[in-house]
Amino acid sequence: MGKLSKRNILWIVPIGILGVFWYFYGPQKDITDNEYITYVKNYSIENNQKSLESGLASACKNPYWVYFETQKGQKVVEFKGDCPISHKEKKVNIQFLVDNDRTKVWYGAMLVDNKMQDEKDRDNYLLTLAGD
Repeated sequence: MGKLSKRNILWIVPIGILGVFWYFYGPQKDITDNEYITYVKNYSIENNQKSLESGLASACKNPYWVYFETQKGQKVVEFKGDCPISHKEKKVNIQFLVDNDRTKVWYGAMLVDNKMQDEKDRDNYLLTLAGD
């Protein structure tokens, strides 16, 4: 009986440890409403009167905004939507980096159908949205 209980403990402890890791580091619910998202949505594109939200909402379908923080502490707001690229609707992800005080937004990565775009294409696309 003594060996049976030791064997059970040897199974229960690792499962418990995995459960704790899953709880703290497993999939987490998306943050879709906070002050960083609001700041980025209201940020104007290249000193234009049009906000990022209005520019992206007018061009893209199914807009989805999510906030996350990188392991290095960088605040990131990501836009996801179905947007026209070269007259075809494609899945677009654009990341915006925000400083801690919410005074500046930098353009981050842009993916079109999960393919990284270069900075020039990203900037041109955002300028096109500002001009619409």
